Amino acid sequence: MRVAYQEIIQNLEKILLKNGFTEDRAKLCSILFTQASLDGVASHGLDRFPVFLEMIRKKLVLPNQEASILDSYGVFERWNGNLGPGPLNAYQCMDRAIQISKELGVGIVALQNTNHWMRAGNYGWQAAEAGCIGICFTNTKPNMPAWGGSEPKLGNNPLVIAIPHSDGHIVLDMAMSQFSYGKLKTYLREGKEMPFDAGFDADGNLTKSPESVIANELALPVGLWKGAGLSLLLDMLATILSGGKSTFQVGESGEEFSLSQVFICLDAEKIGIKEWSEEKLDAIISDLQSSSTFVGSEIRYPGGKIPEIRKQNMEHGIPVDEKIWKSIIKEL
Repeated sequence: MRVAYQEIIQNLEKILLKNGFTEDRAKLCSILFTQASLDGVASHGLDRFPVFLEMIRKKLVLPNQEASILDSYGVFERWNGNLGPGPLNAYQCMDRAIQISKELGVGIVALQNTNHWMRAGNYGWQAAEAGCIGICFTNTKPNMPAWGGSEPKLGNNPLVIAIPHSDGHIVLDMAMSQFSYGKLKTYLREGKEMPFDAGFDADGNLTKSPESVIANELALPVGLWKGAGLSLLLDMLATILSGGKSTFQVGESGEEFSLSQVFICLDAEKIGIKEWSEEKLDAIISDLQSSSTFVGSEIRYPGGKIPEIRKQNMEHGIPVDEKIWKSIIKEL
């Protein structure tokens, strides 16, 4: 089914108002969830909204808590999320990193004690729309094995890199697992296997079964041992820069909350690349898209399809899983 953009926002906003959000925070949070689905990332948009409400009920997410600054060192600041809503904390901290970069060229904000930010790419687009190169990453609970391990030790710690571009921003949004758990749950709900190996079963065999991967929390690291190593280093950086919890500490509670995140911005104009970055980016994209392909394949770059997807979904309504939508509407 398809639902109009504004209709979704209005319904989510009403529900959040009933769950302790102020009007302005309910509005922004609703937009961030809806934006993810508008861009074709329902797994971290509307599909996650019922989970978000459950976290509020468990008092893991505190609707009335906002992020607050702890330390400031020029281009670098450290903030406490105070267990407030993850999307709002992330938006606030990326906004702060943008502000610092507008003044000093570079802005870095490390955030402790926050919650799941839902669609990571939202904050990359936020930076790019402001004319900034944006980089952000987060840790998670343990849901991926160390390379050669048989238990979840690493997080699938998502990483975002965004570059502003006048013909459509370039935004990489990726987990350190071959498939995010949101995508795994989407395939599971639809009764489908994953298109590629997604993780390990209980015996250590590679499997395309989303049910098996989710049950064992043994997602396949992207790039195998390389993804496992990158996950570890992202967790280390998020932990030491924010002063917050590491992946293994997050996992001790049995729930996924009190995460650590980092937001980095470079203002294109302030650091002197705005004048010639467009030309160089166009040349890189042109060369990439000139590649010969195997039959049935096409060349894409991160974020390149988003403007087209947005346009289509604004015109025809946003695709929403019927069961998910019914579970949301019941909250009204």
